[in-house]
Amino acid sequence: MIDLKDITKVYRTGSQSLEALRGVSLAIGRGEFVSIMGPSGSGKSTLMNIVGCLDTPTAGAYALDGQAVAGLTFDELAAVRNRKIGFVFQNFNLLPYATAWENVELPMLFDGKSARRRRERVTELLQAVGLFDWREHRPTELSGGQQQRIALARALANDPPILLADEPTGNLDSKSGEEIMAILIDLWRAGRTIVMVTHNDHIAARSERVIRLFDGQVVA
Repeated sequence: MIDLKDITKVYRTGSQSLEALRGVSLAIGRGEFVSIMGPSGSGKSTLMNIVGCLDTPTAGAYALDGQAVAGLTFDELAAVRNRKIGFVFQNFNLLPYATAWENVELPMLFDGKSARRRRERVTELLQAVGLFDWREHRPTELSGGQQQRIALARALANDPPILLADEPTGNLDSKSGEEIMAILIDLWRAGRTIVMVTHNDHIAARSERVIRLFDGQVVA
């Protein structure tokens, strides 16, 4: 599903350069649940941005679900993202002035789905995360755990085969974190491919496999 070969990423500012990734090669199969761990500055965020088609590598090859994406334009990458990938972030990244319903509906608006299909899908997702009765509430009226469940519903709006979760429990109390992990595990068992960045060994142990980065390289 995800195949990276000799990926490097170099950031340049004037005469200065920073090699964030140094020849990363890894493969993640369809239906796997993989955690990515490493200290700050190890390249985790850069790797996730490339896997998520939010950024392009300086060198190397990346195939996503059999499609070569390393050389695509940003518009082409955006189209791939919308079809293939759902994102969940540590800080939720919900639109603050939109309701829970509107936040979940947004990816489907970009995808051109009909009003009827959007209504059916948002209803289904909000019921699945237990927040249908909160559909008219804005993020500031929701707890952190509720916001992350709305963010998960939004990530699933277009039914992507891959879910990328960047520290999904990082801003949550232990109970809310366990609720989010239970949803992720259910999604994985239903066949979704999940790639999760975490600093928490206990959380990482819930996945099938752990990839460890250090100084821009895979070390384990």
